[in-house]
Amino acid sequence: MSHQSDSSSKPSLSRSNITDSNAAVRPPARTCAPRAADGRTHSEDAKGTSPSNTVPYNSNNDYFKLLRFGVDSLYLSYQGDIFPEVQERLTKLKQLAQHPEAYQQALAQYAIAGRIFEVKDKGSSVFPFVIEDGAFRISVSRASKFTPMAYVKMSSRYLSSITPKGAEEQLRSILNELGTLTASAHVSRIDLCADFVSNENMESWDREAWVTRGKKIDAHAVDEKFTGWSIGLGGNISCRLYNKLLEILASGRVDLIPLWEATGRKPEEPVWRVEFQFMREILAQHGIVDLDSVLANLNGLWSYATTEWLRLTIPNPDDQTRSRWPLHPLWGYLSSIDWETNGGPLARSFEATRLPEDERIFALGASSIASYMAKHAITDYGDGLDRYQYDLYGYLQDKGQFQDLSAENFLLGKIRLRAKEFNTILNYSEEDWKRLEREWKHLEKERNRLEDDRARLEMDKAAATYRKASKGGK
Repeated sequence: MSHQSDSSSKPSLSRSNITDSNAAVRPPARTCAPRAADGRTHSEDAKGTSPSNTVPYNSNNDYFKLLRFGVDSLYLSYQGDIFPEVQERLTKLKQLAQHPEAYQQALAQYAIAGRIFEVKDKGSSVFPFVIEDGAFRISVSRASKFTPMAYVKMSSRYLSSITPKGAEEQLRSILNELGTLTASAHVSRIDLCADFVSNENMESWDREAWVTRGKKIDAHAVDEKFTGWSIGLGGNISCRLYNKLLEILASGRVDLIPLWEATGRKPEEPVWRVEFQFMREILAQHGIVDLDSVLANLNGLWSYATTEWLRLTIPNPDDQTRSRWPLHPLWGYLSSIDWETNGGPLARSFEATRLPEDERIFALGASSIASYMAKHAITDYGDGLDRYQYDLYGYLQDKGQFQDLSAENFLLGKIRLRAKEFNTILNYSEEDWKRLEREWKHLEKERNRLEDDRARLEMDKAAATYRKASKGGK
């Protein structure tokens, strides 16, 4: 199947009343209550209130029910100049992250704006420093006029709890402590998504039903169970239509379930997501680069993606002109989402940590205990736990003695490493940091002294060789 390229002429991003005389369904754009200052709806879940994501929309029916929509991923870049003292500190923290000793690695943290960031041991040639918590992954460059000061990825979980504008304000307060920003945020990538319930069989159409400018169309399955479609992956714009419920059950990200239930999803209903990814190149083609202009044109981006770049149709074998094929009913609902209305409730709380689920932790613990008890032929629960704990302490003692550590301190080192990864505990105080700086300065002074001594010895050796040669080798 041949498809047109992404690089089409620049289309208008204004929201227009698109009509299609051949469309099977073209429902009206949805309406909802305005957002409060925190991004949530003012309306309440009560009969007679204005339509919102807590009261059924007029367009919701047995065939299609829209649950929520919004920005799922956001990547921003910032021009600016990193503070010299920040660059020096990040350099030392990165060295700690690369240290062979675990207790030194645990100190690779950056406390800023009330948050605890993990400092990564690796970066890239352009952005050598990377700090991360549950909300932001911030890549920072060295002082340079040719690269952005920072490149930031916002987490999807964070964006389900706050508006993109609110998230950027918090991010900017962090970056202002790292350096001087000289321009507004530029969007490198933005993903727009809509979650919905439908009784439509998403596997009921063939590839030819997708009329697109993208180059690739793929159907996906896991264990022979159909999971969705992807269109145009790897291009400047791409789309995925997939079973979101299956994905979050596999990943453990269950924070979306209460948000879906608040907008009418029933426990037995599968949830599907349509998601468009817009890269910087496609945004630049439309003349929108900075964050404010992108957020002001979400309707236009969605309209372009769902009516010009991609359409789901009902193929007509009697008409060879695919652009005239009728619009599929499902696509009629999805393409008519109005991004100037409320996209649904936001999560009420968010912690900027990266925590594993307790169920996963307990599963690992139970497996370890069960293996130990089976090995030693123990079936009594209390006896098994007692012996397991006793032998575990012996194991910690044996491991700790190689580092001249007690069992308790060896385990504490492991805890601190995990705390760094989870963003839960700051492993050093400001006094500890000052002590480390004094030790680094002392080591640097010693290193410089040794270098001077080595250079002096080399000079003395060269001088002796010269004198010997000038005397004819005598």
